[in-house]
Amino acid sequence: MTVPFALLLLGVVAAVAAPRLMSRADWREREPVVALWVWQCMVAGVLLCLGLSMTFSAAAAWQAVRGQMFAPAPHGVVEAYALAAYGPWSAVIAVLLACGGAWTAAMLTREIRRASVRRKVRRAELLVRSPLLPGEEPGSDRLVVLEGERPDAWWLPGSAPQLVVTTAALRRLKGRQLDAVLAHEQGHARARHDWLLNCASALAIGFPQVQVFAAFRDEMHRLVELAADDVASRRFGRLTIALALVELNEDRGVFGPCPTPGAELPHRVHRLLTPVPRLAAGHRLGLTAAAALVPVVPLLVAFAPGLNALG
Repeated sequence: MTVPFALLLLGVVAAVAAPRLMSRADWREREPVVALWVWQCMVAGVLLCLGLSMTFSAAAAWQAVRGQMFAPAPHGVVEAYALAAYGPWSAVIAVLLACGGAWTAAMLTREIRRASVRRKVRRAELLVRSPLLPGEEPGSDRLVVLEGERPDAWWLPGSAPQLVVTTAALRRLKGRQLDAVLAHEQGHARARHDWLLNCASALAIGFPQVQVFAAFRDEMHRLVELAADDVASRRFGRLTIALALVELNEDRGVFGPCPTPGAELPHRVHRLLTPVPRLAAGHRLGLTAAAALVPVVPLLVAFAPGLNALG
């Protein structure tokens, strides 16, 4: 099988298999950070397969691309790929994949712009509710306290992330619960979860029929919260962050019998209150290393003929 078709087939198989494999992994909630890494490597592997397939298909279809791509390579390497024998389908594949790549870039750009607009709107609203004092600079305060009857806490991403907490939350949270909530939000800020969520949303919105991208987006939204919960629980204890989540959200109906948009919260609280031992360090390292090898596979498929020719 020719290299472009092999890469395309590998990408399709990976896109179909990734959601199924991850749905069967019983360690995801025990190790959300590792699960985030595995998901990113799998999606990167799928995108790399498609990108390399597009590149080799374009090289097979057009001499100009082939000349630029293999300009520094010996003649034997070019012959090893037998690009001239790929047939007319190579041009069709190259164009379709190029359109898909351009659409992905457009969706990512749109999502980043939308996130930037949302961030500016929220910062403008924050300035209205909490005006700057003389001599203060926008974004200079890492923690902002707002007057509000609804207990809430959140973070505003950006070059200077800000943590926002309402006075109602200050009154309701007891002991170290406030510190645990702030640690949870700081975990989001330090890990730059906003970039990860933007990329996942862009892929899912751009290709709504591709299951791997939809599953990637849904899992990212869930796993980043679990990862931030673990950051807070390691510093202040699982019971503290669990009680803080209940205090902040019990008036919103998320713990009632009827499903709500925050239905994931009861599961998070239950997870914190019934902890399961973490995976062994060797197991975590093995999963991390195995996931890192996923994007390497399409590279090996792509460069194997050339390396054999050089050998």
